[in-house]
Amino acid sequence: MSQSEFDPKPSLMIGDTADIALHRSISVLRSEGVNPLVTMDFTSTSAGVLCGVNEIKSLLNKILPESNRNVWAIEEGSDISDQELVLQITAPYNSFAVYETAITGIMSHCTGWATASRECVEAAAGVPVISTGSSIVHPHVAGIMDYSAVIGGCVSCTTTLGSKLAGINSSGAISPNVILLIGDAVMAMQNFDKNMPQEYPRMAPVNVIKDELEETLTLARVMGQRLRGVILDDTANLSPARVKELRARLSLSGYPHVEVLVRGNISADDIRLYSQAEVSVNAFGVSDYISAARPLEFKANISKIDDQPAARRGSIPGSGSNPRLINIIQ
Repeated sequence: MSQSEFDPKPSLMIGDTADIALHRSISVLRSEGVNPLVTMDFTSTSAGVLCGVNEIKSLLNKILPESNRNVWAIEEGSDISDQELVLQITAPYNSFAVYETAITGIMSHCTGWATASRECVEAAAGVPVISTGSSIVHPHVAGIMDYSAVIGGCVSCTTTLGSKLAGINSSGAISPNVILLIGDAVMAMQNFDKNMPQEYPRMAPVNVIKDELEETLTLARVMGQRLRGVILDDTANLSPARVKELRARLSLSGYPHVEVLVRGNISADDIRLYSQAEVSVNAFGVSDYISAARPLEFKANISKIDDQPAARRGSIPGSGSNPRLINIIQ
């Protein structure tokens, strides 16, 4: 991953995504010649897995002056606690004030995605988890959502941009629509096998047209060792018991090498059910439990003005401290 891959979009750079109150405030301050050196503390409101620091660093490197700046942050992917100081910016106020909502928003969403990912990874108890939720988020955030999921512990993701940001290979085989268009799972996978490079895993979606047991055993018989595994989309009929039956039938038929990936609208609790039932699943693909995860809110407050302690009413003046902070910009 290179810092340039987190380059902020033009709409963010010109402030179109910021609260209008911030623009009007900056206009007033500039008209009056007010631009003090401030320290702004960003504090969590709940525990989670911190994410978004690298993207914020890329933004701040573009907007802060070359001198008279200092930024400290907890490392990306770290566990954070409630009310913990996670980011501290010292710079002339007008240089970054309009980006306050962008900074809190980046951390809030990315930390929410990473935290949900961590919950699934812990529930899987060593079984790999893949982020597959790009279809239910806006395309402008699909890549960063997948990146955040990897920061939270997912071994891979399905978008090219997400895998590029995370420095890993994307995960995916063939769309179930291809099976519908061709009309047969075996023929669709044979065409995939014929046309795709060998490094792409031969993972077949099943339960698209026929019963998953029937399609899996037919695919295993026809493709043999060339079939790496099957993908079971979570449906009303899918359960740990059903997957256990599929695994048993594969072994009895002489195809124990065939991997099983369960994906779809599954939660950390659903994953835990598979673990508790001792079902041999090779990977879980998690969709909206990660991509639709609740953002974790962060609060931004000025703690110093021209090196003098300051605070809103109800808060203690002065900068917070946290030994976990590391200097990321100076």
